[in-house]
Amino acid sequence: MLPVIALVGRPNVGKSTLFNRLTRSRDALVADQPGLTRDRQYGVGQLGNRPYVVVDTGGISGEREGVEVLMDKQVRLAIEEADHVFYLVDARDGLAGADEQIAAELRKTGKPVTVVANKSESLDRDLATAEFHAMGLGEPVAISAAHGGGVKPLINRVLDTFPPAEESPEEARAGVQIAVVGRPNVGKSTLINRLIGEERLVAFDKPGTTRDSIRVPFEHQGRTYTLIDTAGVRRRARISEAIEKFSIIKTLQTMEAANVVLLVLDAHQGVSEQDATLAGHVVQSGRALVVVINKWDGLQSDERDRVKSELERKLPFLAFAEVMFISALHGTGVGHLMKAVDAAYRASVSDLKTSDLTHILEQAVMEHQPPMARGRRIKLRYAHQGGKNPPIIVIHGNQTDAVPASYQRYLMNRFRKAFKLWGTPVRIEFRTGDNPFKGRRNKLTTRQQQKRRRLMKHAKRK
Repeated sequence: MLPVIALVGRPNVGKSTLFNRLTRSRDALVADQPGLTRDRQYGVGQLGNRPYVVVDTGGISGEREGVEVLMDKQVRLAIEEADHVFYLVDARDGLAGADEQIAAELRKTGKPVTVVANKSESLDRDLATAEFHAMGLGEPVAISAAHGGGVKPLINRVLDTFPPAEESPEEARAGVQIAVVGRPNVGKSTLINRLIGEERLVAFDKPGTTRDSIRVPFEHQGRTYTLIDTAGVRRRARISEAIEKFSIIKTLQTMEAANVVLLVLDAHQGVSEQDATLAGHVVQSGRALVVVINKWDGLQSDERDRVKSELERKLPFLAFAEVMFISALHGTGVGHLMKAVDAAYRASVSDLKTSDLTHILEQAVMEHQPPMARGRRIKLRYAHQGGKNPPIIVIHGNQTDAVPASYQRYLMNRFRKAFKLWGTPVRIEFRTGDNPFKGRRNKLTTRQQQKRRRLMKHAKRK
């Protein structure tokens, strides 16, 4: 299971900036204005030794009226679902009265807390954290979220307190693990019941029927699988029951533990913003993916064309995934679903030979050269496999940090077509070798030095 880290503190102490740093994204809106963040924001990151889930929250202002009351409720929910809390304070402003009030609330929760003194760039680290010892929450850590100073040691220190994520014997015997995710009432439980051939899960025409992740082992054509049903993820504004507050965390953790993800969409409702967000989380997790359009039966031809058009327009980044049109209730198209799952899983764990990868790279470079960088041609020399699930292709060369995103997509598509890596994301990592002659001056011989002096005298006469 992924560790969950919540970011709490007063307004404008840098929580959203740290969230973007930890997730290597720009998902959280950042501006020099208090109270910008109001809802909880979830993201998956791996800045440290292992992946984790980080939760951004709104600032606790101490106000007890208006929207601040709802914001405080969101913060409390984030603390309750977290395994560790980063309590951010402003190293430049020093200890404020509101900081002590928040510290008192955090002590009551019993959660592990790390006091993070942000905005400590250009300050002495000991002086920046000195007065925050008075809150009694342990040794404060000085960082600069905007510049990244001290962030990686901070996250590594916290992640080392969690047990290592090892596969249990039960998971090893579970075979291919398939996570079924989607919004509420799109037919996830009905689909699992159809696949296993019995009413194993409660399926009801009301959103929120499934409350937890349910693991259902089954066999298909002699192979062992485990289907994982998840609670439907709704927009946070529509969550009224406290028991639903863990749905996003559970879904992210379930995707991380799975081998293949079935993203179930409702053909009658089309592709929503929440569907696109879930799809983005699946791609970010690197898991193999099959897109399932449920409730396809009964749609007119123009409605089917509308759904297909929405898929191309709103989810273009899922072009690598196979799309299945089914009816879980009546069984239409469900029989072909496991073939797509097997194909996606095989692609995600493919063994790619170094010689074949290098040959494809040479062909791609020969047909379309990388652009010039700083007046010099980027050279890509050879490639090898760096990991599975998802396949990671490591390319060595020089000036690889200057390879544009468009050329990276070009290489990714070439590798995908050559090795038939459909159904799984493909990640490309570039590495630049060290120049052994960097910093070394070429020592001239005596004859070369004499020739150089003659040339300089000639140039001066001219």
